[in-house]
Amino acid sequence: MSECDDTLAARLATEAGAILLQLQTAGNLSGKELGKAGDHKANAFLMQALRAARPADAILSEEEKDDPRRCSVSRAWIVDPLDGTREYGEGRADWAVHVALAIDGFATVGAVALPALGLTLTSGTPTPLSPAGDPLRMLVSRTRPAREALYVAEALAATLVPMGSAGAKAMAVVRGEADIYLHTGGQYEWDNCAPIAVAQAAGLHVSRVDGAPLVYNCADPYLPDLLICRPELADAVLRLVREMPA
Repeated sequence: MSECDDTLAARLATEAGAILLQLQTAGNLSGKELGKAGDHKANAFLMQALRAARPADAILSEEEKDDPRRCSVSRAWIVDPLDGTREYGEGRADWAVHVALAIDGFATVGAVALPALGLTLTSGTPTPLSPAGDPLRMLVSRTRPAREALYVAEALAATLVPMGSAGAKAMAVVRGEADIYLHTGGQYEWDNCAPIAVAQAAGLHVSRVDGAPLVYNCADPYLPDLLICRPELADAVLRLVREMPA
């Protein structure tokens, strides 16, 4: 392998992001048509590049038919070619490209490109933690804020920060623009593997909302909930979720 896994993930996420930006700025498509075309083009690029660079590894992509044989392979690339298709189609900035490598079920390598911001954050170059906000800042969905997140935000007197894609939310915590990302509305492994790898490399707390570890390359890729937050806030957030009235 002439290119290490971290470098490969960062390069591919960045290059896929450039493809998506070019398609978006061409102005020929918009809305759902733009999102569909972006998913297709970015996925085709990533699949071809990963198969060429790592032919022995498995791949799980949102845009590909799943091959269950991947579960018998130690190394599995988990990618979301366009996280935040709706935001991308609307011309917003809160969308991302995810390229991750899970080894033995652990999110080991990750790169999250934020093409509209000209940034790619990686597990190979961890981002230093910034001071916590005062008041705390809680990320929530633009359209469907989770009941648990709203409950925790109220209990901690946190300010709500609506945002689009999962990758954009996770990277907002990594970049110090928010303090807590609590999600309970349903996701798949490709939605969060790369963000989790980047967040944990930066020293943030990452887990399921019951405190259990996040496990990847499972037969069923559904992974419905997660918590990414500053480490000193984890115990309080997990306790509040446990104690939340039914």
